[in-house]
Amino acid sequence: MRSRIACLGTILVLAISVSLAAQTSPIATSPATSQSGPSQIKKLPAPYTNPSSGKDMYIAYCASCHGKDDMGNGPAAPALKTRATDLTLLAVKNGGKFPDSHIAEVIKGDNLTAAHGNKEMPVWGPVFLALGRHDTAQAQMRIHNLTTYLESIQQK
Repeated sequence: MRSRIACLGTILVLAISVSLAAQTSPIATSPATSQSGPSQIKKLPAPYTNPSSGKDMYIAYCASCHGKDDMGNGPAAPALKTRATDLTLLAVKNGGKFPDSHIAEVIKGDNLTAAHGNKEMPVWGPVFLALGRHDTAQAQMRIHNLTTYLESIQQK
C-alpha cells in the first residue's frame, strides 16, 4: 500500500513539474505586447512550410513584420526599433533592377542589414537549414524561392 502511495505521489509531483515548466517556458510567457511599456515581439519557433512555395514562406516567416501586403506594416511592425522595409520597393530603390543576389544574402545572413542583424529579426539561413534537417540544397531552394517571390511583388 505504501509503495502505491509513493508511486502516485511521484507521478503527481512529476505531472505538476511538467505543467509548471510548460507554463514558464519562454514561448508560453512571452507576451505579444506589454501593457506597461513598448510592444514586444512574441518569439515562436518557425513553422515548417513547403520549400517550393516562396509565397507560403513569405506568409509564414515575413508577413508578421513586413505585412501581408509586403509594405512593412505587419502586426509586429510597431514593436520593431527599425521600421520594416516595404518589400515592394526593392527594385525601385535599386534603379529599377531587383537586387536578387543581395536579397538572397540578406535572407541567408551573409549580408546583415540593421533589421536582420539584431535580435528583433531572425537571419533565416540557419533557420532554413534546421527546417530541412541541415540539407543545404533545401535551405538554398528556400532562399531562392523566397527571393523569387519577392521579385514577383515589385512595383513597376
